[in-house]
Amino acid sequence: MRQVVGKPSRERRGRARRAIGLTGIAALLPILLAGCSLDDAFYLGWPRTRPTTQSEQMFDLWVGSTIAALVVGVIVWGLTFWCIAAYKKKDSDTELPRQTKYNLPAELTFTALPFVLIGILFYYTVIVQDNVTEMSDQPTACTEVTAFKWNWQFTYTDENCEPLTGADGEPVTETGDSDYIPIIVVPNQDDVRFVGNAEDVIHSFWVPDLLFKRDLIPGSDAQTTRWEVDFNSEGTFVGRCAELCGAYHAFMNFEMRVVSPEDYETFVNARVEGMSTPEALELIGQDAYATTTHPFNTDPATGEAS
Repeated sequence: MRQVVGKPSRERRGRARRAIGLTGIAALLPILLAGCSLDDAFYLGWPRTRPTTQSEQMFDLWVGSTIAALVVGVIVWGLTFWCIAAYKKKDSDTELPRQTKYNLPAELTFTALPFVLIGILFYYTVIVQDNVTEMSDQPTACTEVTAFKWNWQFTYTDENCEPLTGADGEPVTETGDSDYIPIIVVPNQDDVRFVGNAEDVIHSFWVPDLLFKRDLIPGSDAQTTRWEVDFNSEGTFVGRCAELCGAYHAFMNFEMRVVSPEDYETFVNARVEGMSTPEALELIGQDAYATTTHPFNTDPATGEAS
């Protein structure tokens, strides 16, 4: 075969393209990796703080599932690139390579392995799901959660989930509005129960650090939803509505304060005696107002984005 003088061969052009591609990848990798640390990469975007036993279990499940998926991906990618390199057509090849089909051991292996992986993932998913949805016979604390357009109301109750009555003869509640972020205070204990309802449309109670949300559906008592969590650390955590519930859905923020059992009892007693939430929070050494989020500016005349 005659080769035109000055025209690079196909092999040299292929090497040049590969060299350019590898150089580009090498140049981009430092830029891409500079934005995250090894810890950030390991957490895969999940919150660092997991204040409940259930959130730790869900985190382990999702990280384990992701690692398993990456292992499968690496094996598939490795086999793919190995086949590309090992069986690449050479310039000297003049015939088709040997064709193989009906490889029974390989077909059985690649059929059985996915079922084994699915079975393992299903097993651990059921275990975690049962732990997350488990309810105790008697909670250590209970709070009613009522969602409405577009904010939250928290009603403090006794262990039997019966509303506590304040000095004014009314239930002890905490209600948010457009100028005030409501704060729900819970004890750092096991079996802390929430009883959720919605007044108008479907809302969703979501504390991102708990790795958990629960839809609140309006209707009869049959639509009331209950769940429990086991807290293992104190802290302050932002809460959101995770259901697009209308025009001011983004305004539905709240804050969860997890305090010691002693501080929780002091706080609730202060509320029963007539103190406001900010006053009762200051009594137990907490910030009087929300620190993780703030009210949106709803005045259109300010010219500032909310």
